[in-house]
Amino acid sequence: MTDYYQAYGTVIALVIAGIALVVVAFTLNRLISPKRAYGAKLTTYESGMDPVGQGWSQTHIRYYLFAFMFVVFDVETLFVFPWATVLGNTEGPQGFMLGVMLVFLFFVSITLPYEYKKGVLKWV
Repeated sequence: MTDYYQAYGTVIALVIAGIALVVVAFTLNRLISPKRAYGAKLTTYESGMDPVGQGWSQTHIRYYLFAFMFVVFDVETLFVFPWATVLGNTEGPQGFMLGVMLVFLFFVSITLPYEYKKGVLKWV
């Protein structure tokens, strides 16, 4: 039972150390950083050139759809790689695990033809 609590103790110690590191970094930044702001620091920096035009630009909604598709397939990858790593090392029902992943991949894979049918993948 002590190994059980020791494992949690290690995790708690790492969390406390991480929080302390962030607090120390922010405190040092506040103490060491220069406080004076002058004209050159208040201007917009654009690759060493004078800014041209306005800072506002709109993005077409189509790019948001591509970003959403990326997130969907990225989450799929997030699930598949650990599953593939664990599948060969488990003693449990590997057939069941394979079936669950095939169902998941089926539902994710039908989204691509659906998006093509809806015209999401067309650029023009």
